Amino acid sequence: MLQVPNTLEEIAETVGVSVGELVFGVLREGAIGGAVLALIAFLLSRFTREIYGRALLAIFLITAAGAYFGFAVLAGVSPLWILVELVGVIIFGVMALLGLRDSAWWLALGWALHPLWDVVLHLWGPGSSFASQPYAIACITFDWVVAAYIAIVYGFGLLGVASRRRDTAPS
Repeated sequence: MLQVPNTLEEIAETVGVSVGELVFGVLREGAIGGAVLALIAFLLSRFTREIYGRALLAIFLITAAGAYFGFAVLAGVSPLWILVELVGVIIFGVMALLGLRDSAWWLALGWALHPLWDVVLHLWGPGSSFASQPYAIACITFDWVVAAYIAIVYGFGLLGVASRRRDTAPS
């Protein structure tokens, strides 16, 4: 069976870079990915309907939390740990749905808090035994770029709409 490197040290050795270079590269790629998602959400919101961009951000937030659930299931961890991951999906899913149906600030909060889930449980905590360390690191910058986008765009009204969906519904 093919052994896939999972720790930062193993991956850095495999690709021939230092751990610091690997971490910097992963953080950079996470930020670029977050910027691409933010750009797509902005374009959807600006040139179709605002709710389409917001829906994309909600779907990705649920997916980001769901990735750890998938890592746990694939790793065959204990049912208790799978339950912990499911609770995470539910928490971030509720924030995503509130951000979709009510205030975009719920989406900003979900994206801003998700890196804590990544780092505390999956980079430094017990989830590091099954979760991809580069994924957890990339999520830091990816998530914070998306959270900043939401805060800036909705906070300053750059889409020409308020942060609440019912304020943006056609009359």
